[in-house]
Amino acid sequence: MKTTTPRSPRRLVRTALLSGVVAATALGLAACAPASTEGVVSAASGDASAAPVDGLSLADVQDAGKLVVGTEGTYQPFTFHEGGSGSLTGYDVEVITAVAEKLGVTPEFEETQWDAIFAGLDAGRFDLIANQVSINPERQARYSFSEPYTVSRGVVIVPEANTDITSLADLDGKTTAQSQSSNWYTTATDAGAKVEVVEGWAESIALLEQGRIDATVNDELTFLDYEKNDPTAAAAVKVGATTDDVSESAFVVRQGSDDLVAAIDTALDDLRADGTLASISEKYFGQDVSQ
Repeated sequence: MKTTTPRSPRRLVRTALLSGVVAATALGLAACAPASTEGVVSAASGDASAAPVDGLSLADVQDAGKLVVGTEGTYQPFTFHEGGSGSLTGYDVEVITAVAEKLGVTPEFEETQWDAIFAGLDAGRFDLIANQVSINPERQARYSFSEPYTVSRGVVIVPEANTDITSLADLDGKTTAQSQSSNWYTTATDAGAKVEVVEGWAESIALLEQGRIDATVNDELTFLDYEKNDPTAAAAVKVGATTDDVSESAFVVRQGSDDLVAAIDTALDDLRADGTLASISEKYFGQDVSQ
């Protein structure tokens, strides 16, 4: 999700929430469905500097017969290409594809860089963002959000044999490894840990496995992705404790899209009730992260 946590393993949930003069840039700093979306992916285009356009109604989308979705396409396991150049897939891609099916339309994916994704929504290049955008007050003041389809908590990762770190308070005096730009750096220092600054998750987990640090604090999704994709290495570590931090990610649309948001929420409720969201979650994370 787009907060400050490194994506998995590169930068899962990367956000440091910034406020700035350029709102789209500031806000930009803080997917069962078909397995393939080949044939509905188009290149990002358009004027990112265009003034925000009006919101969309459900009728607008249904009349067009498609839901144009802004996404990165480089953010595994949420939105990425199989093997680097195959079909667009991922958790967010599959969830929004299932939602579009419920709305009776076809998803059309516009790939763009994260730093330009809100500007693209403002300019009307796409109807919705599906890219693990975490909900925060700054974004809510400018955009409308669906109900969350991803819920993730902070976790303290420790060696499998560790028994003395069972709460965040137990980090007092211990050594952790954190990216200095992440919110987990603050979480660790506030708990009294001595923090070794690293580039991201990959370096943190390497130091932990080498016994050079006592723990690392990160987003639960980062650990679940690691556990799912490298179970042998992940067997050497475990979740020792959880934090009070909870991050929720949702689809983003322009304000004034109220009945579209309501229809998306109804679709998500139906997909949650029939087990589709849980199934997609299990595929990518080994457990249900949709609630």
